[in-house]
Amino acid sequence: MKSLEIPPGVAPAIILVEPQLAENIGMTARAMANFGLTELRLVNPKNGWPKKGVREAASGATHVLDAATVHASVPEAIADLHHVLATTARERGQMKRVYGPEEAMEAVCARAGQRVGVLFGRERVGLTNDEVSYADAIVTFPVSPDFPSLNLAQGVLLTAYAWRRASGRARLPFSGEMLSPPATREALLSLFGSLEAALDGAGFYPPEKREIIARNMRDMLHRMAMTEQDVRTVRGALKALTRGRGEG
Repeated sequence: MKSLEIPPGVAPAIILVEPQLAENIGMTARAMANFGLTELRLVNPKNGWPKKGVREAASGATHVLDAATVHASVPEAIADLHHVLATTARERGQMKRVYGPEEAMEAVCARAGQRVGVLFGRERVGLTNDEVSYADAIVTFPVSPDFPSLNLAQGVLLTAYAWRRASGRARLPFSGEMLSPPATREALLSLFGSLEAALDGAGFYPPEKREIIARNMRDMLHRMAMTEQDVRTVRGALKALTRGRGEG
């Protein structure tokens, strides 16, 4: 079994109410695993559990599926929780605090030591008003009013991403920092000399404008903030070009 990055109880539980399609449950598990959520609760999944094809849809996030628990009702699924959020795409006429996913997960992270769950409704009709009434607050997403429909797993993905950011765990897996150190002045001056000599040999410079053009090209190369590897690459290209003219 895969080791868990974040122990259960630290992150919110994801609760799917009467999910119908195996693909949606599997993709939900995948979305959860992407951002470190591990606790999946299923309320009365249609046609029983486990479902054929669910593990394939999870794309390797089977540790989430293996640990999933099944409950007969929403009250049973949330009984041990201290705080519950309900996701919905429409206004329900209930006097509840309404959050976007970022605000909601910041509030979740502020509840240190409390168990929190997020309810997600059925694929076609979402949560009932009674199910929403069990929640302390509502989470909704700032989608386009021209097309507000979200797939179940997409809603979970947005929530899980917002939680990871709010919890301070959203670190990029790699950076774009330079792997080669900046070129020394000696290397740059040598490159300028080689480049200008090659351009002289190719008849590039108009005689009366040579110095101006050479200075402009030096300034251009300076703006590139070249690394040692950059200089080696350009020098290699120049050598290949001049060798073709018998100058190498």
